[in-house]
Amino acid sequence: MTTFQKHQDFVAELMGEKPVGSLAGTGEVRGKKLEERAFDKAYVVLGQFLVLKKDEDLFSKWLKDTCGANAKESRDCFRCL
Repeated sequence: MTTFQKHQDFVAELMGEKPVGSLAGTGEVRGKKLEERAFDKAYVVLGQFLVLKKDEDLFSKWLKDTCGANAKESRDCFRCL
């Protein structure tokens, strides 16, 4: 599934209890690493996004440090949220 398709699927319905892997920019590997660090749901990552005041640089650094996301993955996830 492309990032665009994943983003479209994610925003097509309420976030609810969606798993973290449903966020654009997070695949199986990144999703598993986030889950291991207690970021198991998309809304938990959204909470961190808000704590970081929707700052793309801070969020990208956090995502890289937390799960090893690269610049494109971080940007995709940021835009998804």
